[in-house]
Amino acid sequence: MEPKDFFAEKAKDYDNEMSRTQNVSAIAQTILNEVSFSKEMSVMDFGSGTGLLLSEIAPYVGEITAVDISDSMIAVLKSKKEEIKSPLQIVQIDLTKETLDRKFNAIISSMTIHHIENPLALFKKFHSLLKDNGTIAIADLDTEDGSFHTEDTGVFHCGFDRDEFAQMVKNAGFKNIKIQNASTITKSTNDYSVFLITANK
Repeated sequence: MEPKDFFAEKAKDYDNEMSRTQNVSAIAQTILNEVSFSKEMSVMDFGSGTGLLLSEIAPYVGEITAVDISDSMIAVLKSKKEEIKSPLQIVQIDLTKETLDRKFNAIISSMTIHHIENPLALFKKFHSLLKDNGTIAIADLDTEDGSFHTEDTGVFHCGFDRDEFAQMVKNAGFKNIKIQNASTITKSTNDYSVFLITANK
């Protein structure tokens, strides 16, 4: 049975929601302030969706591999491929069950980890997919009361406690761990803070 595409209905209008695009821009700026990208670098965007985050990182790196599981999100990303300012490879896999046979200088991710049942196992996979001294830059929600998602998009975590999140990253083998505020998303239900964690292999 095919896995459910939770974003089938949302994908075509995904980039039109102002709070979402502003959030991703704020995350991208925080990542760009923290990570010294270069044109020699190969980057993976995990949970790349429609490519909002990678579009902002692309001008500063050599190439990007977009990894996502959603047919509909990938279709939107493919339609934007010409606009993206670096070579882009799109890989549709479930990285929690499969892996890639290559290594990256950096792995970025925005608002995806709360959709992952076992983040520690994923962080260990990230560690194995990075070159030595490679970097992760992962943004996600602080702990929230469950009101952030108004519909079921396959959510396993109502945000994360920052200390527990950092401990998982440490347990996966990373060092130089730093957590900081990245953004605030304002919805009718509440304001939701977003953190960025960076760390090195």
